[in-house]
Amino acid sequence: MSVTEERLARAYLLRVAEPPATAVAAFIAELGPVAAAKAVRDGRCPPQVAEETSARRTMDMAEADLEAGASAGARLIIPEDDEWPAWPLHCLELAGRRGVRFGVPPLALWARGEARLDEAAESAVAIIGARASSVYGEHVAGEFAYQLAQRGLSIFSGAAYGIDGAAHRGALAADGLTVALLGCALDVEYPKGHVTLLKKITERGGLVVSEYPPGTPPARHRFLVRNRLIATLSEGTVVVEAGRRSGARNTASAAAALGKIVMAVPGQIGSATSEGCHDLIQNSMAFLVGSVDDVIETVGKLGTPAAERARPTRRTDGLGPDALRVHETLQRSQGKSAEQIAMESGVPVLRARAVLSELEVDGLARQGESGWQQAREVRKSQVSA
Repeated sequence: MSVTEERLARAYLLRVAEPPATAVAAFIAELGPVAAAKAVRDGRCPPQVAEETSARRTMDMAEADLEAGASAGARLIIPEDDEWPAWPLHCLELAGRRGVRFGVPPLALWARGEARLDEAAESAVAIIGARASSVYGEHVAGEFAYQLAQRGLSIFSGAAYGIDGAAHRGALAADGLTVALLGCALDVEYPKGHVTLLKKITERGGLVVSEYPPGTPPARHRFLVRNRLIATLSEGTVVVEAGRRSGARNTASAAAALGKIVMAVPGQIGSATSEGCHDLIQNSMAFLVGSVDDVIETVGKLGTPAAERARPTRRTDGLGPDALRVHETLQRSQGKSAEQIAMESGVPVLRARAVLSELEVDGLARQGESGWQQAREVRKSQVSA
């Protein structure tokens, strides 16, 4: 990992802006990380950016943080890296445009472990639940994680006691890939009882990930902020046990707000640890799942070997991240300029124009009088006629 100007700039901004930093993220999108960092450091930035950074603006510890991370076996993944999970995190941008308060992508992410984060997020399911879990809940979480990992899915969770820990251990038992997302820095030994588990995750090919720079202690608000990453980096979230008011319910709500699939496991009637799951199901906020096959079917059979299933054929299969983002902004009924598409998708305008031409060749876009539109699918019956 090379220490570029962009990496130093994002390490600085990650230190001085407490996530989710809405104004800072928008400022970076406008100026780029290097110019944005300089403006913040010099105190020459818009009022909202200044408000988010004023308390720590003088804490320029970028080089020290990168050195501390490297000595602890961690790396800083930034949006400019190939490893950055751009497509999963894009739904945070879309949610932010819809007014979702936490709809802000991270400025960068600290990670420890050999796996690539973008690859881990390609076919991932989050398994979350109560810290004060029951034997039943831990058994279900561990068994679900074990079987899903055997089928090639990554298991994401929050490394907490109870359901989270059972999910991580289940994935490890299957020699699968599991990712733990923390609400504190990677070098903070929290929770104490899971230090060995976190070490085992990285030693067995998994990842431990955090939005927080070295030395950042755990705090309740940081776990709530962390929950949005668990939700966005996985295709679906399975709530095994949860109280009516809990962190697991918060993650489920975040997943629903991001347009992600939420699933819940039913428990015994009257069980306090299953009240949240029953409430999610009763209010149609989650699909009821009682087996791993239910989970696979609900999330679209992710990770199942090709020999066991017919691969879905979508028109957009095979498109890269930029092409998918551009295609998603297109409408069938209304045209848009390349500049408008670039602004909405976050893809640079020159790149957006090139992608639009490629989509037109592939029959996925067309340029009309009002601008670029999504091409209508030609049905086989129309062709044969």
